[in-house]
Amino acid sequence: MKIPVVAVVGPTAVGKTKLSVELAKRFSGEVISGDSMQIYRGMDIGTAKITENEKQGIPHYMIDIKDPDESFSVYEFQQMVQRHIQQIHKRGNLPIIAGGTGFYIHAALYDFQFTDLRRNEQFEQELKEQIEKRGMEPYYERLKEIDPEHAEKIHPNNIRRVIRALEIYETTGKTMTEIQREQTSDSPYHPILIGLEMDRNELYERINRRVDQMMEQGLLDEVTRLYEKGLKDTQAMQGIGYKEFIPYFEGDISLEEAVEMLKRNSRRYAKRQYTYFKNKLDVRWYSVSEKTAEENFSIIFDELEGMLKKITK
Repeated sequence: MKIPVVAVVGPTAVGKTKLSVELAKRFSGEVISGDSMQIYRGMDIGTAKITENEKQGIPHYMIDIKDPDESFSVYEFQQMVQRHIQQIHKRGNLPIIAGGTGFYIHAALYDFQFTDLRRNEQFEQELKEQIEKRGMEPYYERLKEIDPEHAEKIHPNNIRRVIRALEIYETTGKTMTEIQREQTSDSPYHPILIGLEMDRNELYERINRRVDQMMEQGLLDEVTRLYEKGLKDTQAMQGIGYKEFIPYFEGDISLEEAVEMLKRNSRRYAKRQYTYFKNKLDVRWYSVSEKTAEENFSIIFDELEGMLKKITK
């Protein structure tokens, strides 16, 4: 029998963290973070990392496993998450993935094959040297020409991801978008994807409030520490919540403008997350709101109980 795995998905700030903990409490679960940024130590406020208090004693994995100067790939994520799923299941508990990085969760649940995409270190080094001489723009433009869909997902200054996408195209003749489309739609697990959606205006208000709360909690100090350690060009600092402050530190924009940019980027990211889950995965969607959260959650609990009973019969 395939292992049942519950994944709680949806846009940022919709309430995935809270629901995943409640599910774990009711169904003897353990939670795996499906967020590609919460892996980094010392990046707590900007990633809205779950606190010890919020965990309510539920074990959580894939949090604080890398330093901000280390790189991290979807392949690494996939392998680690799949190990956690096996271990949680062996303990007789329900694996619950909570997060919003669509491609990472997709790759882990559907066992995407990355074996043919080994790194070509010589190509990577040559491209890095060229970028140092010519700047990033011509290479990002090249990616937009060959794979506009994938380029849209990458920040123009994310050297590592731009190089990787170009490297894959040059070595395989296929774009990242084509490779992703070729992946199997079958899963080695029995995935149950629970999606949370919210009225767009309410969600955007929540996102804006969350950013204001992050600033009150000390987000600027957190990003300043990372910037002063010389980490501005790392993969970690390309994440939303961090990259927006670099132009502020360099005197190009005001702090107020950086905060507004963070709110705007977070809203846009929420839209992209929602689109990915809607288009790529078979998700059972539930509308939630702040006023009716408990009522919404009780419906989810009842339906999940029925689904799990069917699987384990």
